[in-house]
Amino acid sequence: MNYHSEALISDISAKAQRFRLHVLEMVYNAQSGHIGGAFSVAEIVASLFFHQMRLDPKKPDWVDRDRLLFSKGHACAMLYTALAYKGYFPVEELLTFRKMNSRLQGHPDPVKTPGIEAAAGPLGHGICIGVGMALASRMRDKKPSAQTAPSAMAAPTRVFVICGDGELNSGVIWEGVMAAAKFKLGNLTVILDYNGIQQTGATADVMPTEPIAAKWEAFGWHTQEIHGHNVREILEALDRAAEVHARPSVIIARTTKGRGVRLFEYDNRWHGMAPNKDQYEAAK
Repeated sequence: MNYHSEALISDISAKAQRFRLHVLEMVYNAQSGHIGGAFSVAEIVASLFFHQMRLDPKKPDWVDRDRLLFSKGHACAMLYTALAYKGYFPVEELLTFRKMNSRLQGHPDPVKTPGIEAAAGPLGHGICIGVGMALASRMRDKKPSAQTAPSAMAAPTRVFVICGDGELNSGVIWEGVMAAAKFKLGNLTVILDYNGIQQTGATADVMPTEPIAAKWEAFGWHTQEIHGHNVREILEALDRAAEVHARPSVIIARTTKGRGVRLFEYDNRWHGMAPNKDQYEAAK
């Protein structure tokens, strides 16, 4: 496992906070969007884009890039913000979010937006798409391609999926979980945003999923549970997942929906509600 400096952890934490402010401005400006589930994955997204994933914003289709499937697509304002800061498109474009003819639609679209790997509207499909990508990567001849950077020749392509706990209600999730275990996809890592709240209430009331870790373990996955806003724990969990080669990994990240703004936290109304002017100013 790699050593992670305090400077790195501080930088990623600061990015996560900055990203939350952008998401707040985007949703307020559009008067449409999903704040709660975007805020809950801020540290996870920042850790992936600014430490863990091998990417080249100048070559979004680079064949040997790592892949991120953002299965909880309604929370894509956070994904767009990370992509902008990574250099896929100008940060100023974020304020076109959910506007007519914008590349930054309410659900991500790989045809329109650079850096998006798959469309995400109906929930639950990210893991199955990730299984396909992880299988394809393993089957592909790993000899250096014309696109491969010399420094990356020996590194295998990794596939990451971020999904929400409300998505676990979808049966297709568990089909993907079984398939990943069957094919021993050690290059697939799922990060579960386990914030306990979905659109209509607490996940424990809508469809209980505990004991969640035992379920994934029973399906044959390497399973970790972490504090999903603790950057050091996120980075260490990603390192451990990278060291597992014979089976897929899941990181169950215990998070807070609406994290960072007291008005938004633990309240399912902020799953898909835009703030008014007073709420926006208070949140800032």
